[in-house]
Amino acid sequence: MRLFACVLLLSFASAPAQAQSQRSPKWEELTAADFRDAIGEAHGTCLLPFGILEKHGPHLPLGTDLLNVRYAALHAAEQEYAVIFPQYYFGQIFEARHEPGTVAYSAELQLQLLQETTDEMARNGCKKIIIVNGHGGNENLLPYFAQAQLQKAHDYVVYVQWGHEAPPGGPVKQDAVNLHAGETESSTMMISNPDLVHLDRAVSESGADQKRVNLPEDVYTGIWWYARFPNHYSGDGSLANKELGEFEMKAWIAAIAEAIRAVKADDQSLKLQNEFFEKSAHPLDTRP
Repeated sequence: MRLFACVLLLSFASAPAQAQSQRSPKWEELTAADFRDAIGEAHGTCLLPFGILEKHGPHLPLGTDLLNVRYAALHAAEQEYAVIFPQYYFGQIFEARHEPGTVAYSAELQLQLLQETTDEMARNGCKKIIIVNGHGGNENLLPYFAQAQLQKAHDYVVYVQWGHEAPPGGPVKQDAVNLHAGETESSTMMISNPDLVHLDRAVSESGADQKRVNLPEDVYTGIWWYARFPNHYSGDGSLANKELGEFEMKAWIAAIAEAIRAVKADDQSLKLQNEFFEKSAHPLDTRP
């Protein structure tokens, strides 16, 4: 396993030479002049890593999603350069409002702030914005936000990248639940921020499914998560290990880097978006 781990770690630093950049990808670290050059180098492609502030079991930090997605985005930008927006955590987390440290903004503010953020990014040259999702609670918010971009004309395109599928052959997972602060998420935190992981505390609370509401699979209610996991902990974080964390993080980094490449090469979305806006202004002129 040590050899396997070493190969994975070396792979983080083995991006093609032409993809390497001496310029920081972090928006907040660039001078104004360097920012102008960075946008040019990135071909107007920028990442918005999207996390949250919420309880992650008894053993992980409140900013786990924020820290993990930022780590993955930074390593992806080392392979394929893009400008990365600073920490962003203004998402959907109403289901954890009963837990200490959770910051849950109103639904209206979530959408307004995200819209103004992408508008400002675009005003500064980010014409291709990839929102990299690091939080499960955003999985409905972000597609809706992307769809809502068709409400009015924009001179930029929003893309959403929301995870990865690890290739076969990785470490076997033992956690049957593993939805939140469980084996996988705890393992990736052991890679991104190992000093903030307290595995000795992972068994101090239950992450078992309480199954307190019984409804058909095609019936949804907002209280479903609290009904199943009132401790805002799903799985068993004590099963975490660095081998799994390295495997999962490498797959995530690769997925983000591939998304950057694909978005840079996309020369159709903005054209089609502009065509759509033009037609939507005169719908009676639209012909089959």
